[in-house]
Amino acid sequence: MQPHDHSPLNDFIEYPEEQMLSRSEDFLKTMQRRHSIRHFSDRPVDKAVIENCILTAGTAPSGANHQPWHFAAIHSPEVKQQIREQAEAHERGFYNGRAGQQWLNDLKPLGTDASKPYLETAPWLIAVFSQKFGETETGEKSQNYYVHESVGIAVGMLITSLHNAGLATLTHTPKPMNFLTEVCQRPDNERAYMLIIAGYPADSATIPAHALQKKSLSEIASFL
Repeated sequence: MQPHDHSPLNDFIEYPEEQMLSRSEDFLKTMQRRHSIRHFSDRPVDKAVIENCILTAGTAPSGANHQPWHFAAIHSPEVKQQIREQAEAHERGFYNGRAGQQWLNDLKPLGTDASKPYLETAPWLIAVFSQKFGETETGEKSQNYYVHESVGIAVGMLITSLHNAGLATLTHTPKPMNFLTEVCQRPDNERAYMLIIAGYPADSATIPAHALQKKSLSEIASFL
């Protein structure tokens, strides 16, 4: 490798092989209990929990370590109402034909429609933004790399962290999403990537049977 500033790796923990296997099995079971739900409770969630989950997402690897993301954590009822109104307006167009019949047919087993009350009910919405470019300490434009891939990894870590903390989640990607940039008052170099709903499940929460159908290992992996 080329010469560069570096520190020793002194916080890696190596587990005995049998413990590695049990840990991997336990974590699989933990993540198999993560479900996307659409009925949330309005029970409050401590801001510190959301902060820790976002900090966890911020540890994700990224192109040239530029960390091309921003997380807008939304708790304000007024802002949540704005987001719901605009999201539902776009979703009505989506479900009224803009999506195309095949897409709508594929969504039927999930029971989704243009109504998104959870956008106001859930205690937290987290709008994730990708940054096409950043700024140096002197205010100059800085190119970001592998932005989509980097933000995707961070989002996965955020969802996992929220689940690990004991919260339910839902990913939402209204089409188009550019209204989130305005509502969240984000700069022009950012693009809305995803909206994550986080909170406790309502007593009426259900899981679509279709969502429980996961592909087998042989269908998603090959070992060469």
